[in-house]
Amino acid sequence: MEPGNQTHILEFILLGLSEEPELQPLIFGLFLFMYLVTFTGNLLIILAIITDSHLHTPMYFFLSNLSFADICFTSTTVPNMLLNIQMQNKVITYEACITQMYFFLLFIGLENILLTIMAYDRFVAICHPLHYMVIMNPKFCGLLILAALLLIVLYSLLHSLMVLRLSFCTELEISHFFCEFNQVIQLACSDTFLNDLVMYFMAGLLGVIPLTGILFSYSKIVSSILRISSAAGKYKAFSTCGSHLSVISLFYGTGFGVYLSSSDSQSSRATAIVSVMYTVVTPMLNPFIYSLRNKDIKQGLRNLFT
Repeated sequence: MEPGNQTHILEFILLGLSEEPELQPLIFGLFLFMYLVTFTGNLLIILAIITDSHLHTPMYFFLSNLSFADICFTSTTVPNMLLNIQMQNKVITYEACITQMYFFLLFIGLENILLTIMAYDRFVAICHPLHYMVIMNPKFCGLLILAALLLIVLYSLLHSLMVLRLSFCTELEISHFFCEFNQVIQLACSDTFLNDLVMYFMAGLLGVIPLTGILFSYSKIVSSILRISSAAGKYKAFSTCGSHLSVISLFYGTGFGVYLSSSDSQSSRATAIVSVMYTVVTPMLNPFIYSLRNKDIKQGLRNLFT
């Protein structure tokens, strides 16, 4: 039977972060804790924004969508990993692997575009404060989210369909705790040139362009802040985007670090360990970053529990 005819019965083996049996309980407990913190923290942010009318502004509307993306992002990988450890089963079916890959690309792409939209929101708020509510009206904000979702759905679907055309042979071990896109492609025994071409093109489209937009927005923001005469005014303006800058630094810093290091095939297990930073740790830290220095979110959380 030809390899291409076997794809419907394939199974991949997820090697995880470690193959040492004595480390599995520790990994299970650590990831369960981080997932519960991520889920609870982001859910509280969403509920606080929904229930507090003072938080019904464009900035917090985008933040609630970012928290939702964080919950979905971690839910595509961590629960399956925990189940595999608990069941002592490293196998994931071909269909489940493709599905996991699709939703992982969907939500990481959505988070990427949301961070760009939030940078534009801060740009309008600081550089054009008098026109802020006119420009960032509810209809426009809704259209931004809808356009972002549509773009990312098509992006994820394209990559998933491109993987479906590949044939896989014998080496089906993935040195990761989920079906990481690059590693799955590397396992193919058919030509992956077209996949690589599409991957690099889309990485440029949805990686470089949003990052350029963020850098442009913040260059204008910094320029506007420097023109403010009073120190108190400068601090107030900068404090409105300090949390967003922290989240951007975490997301892009860890993400680029992982994918730059993944070019070395000998470090695939190390890359899997480092990738925990942007797949699990960053979504877990986002609620704390946005709540610790944000008086409105703190008040919204207090109102939620009173």
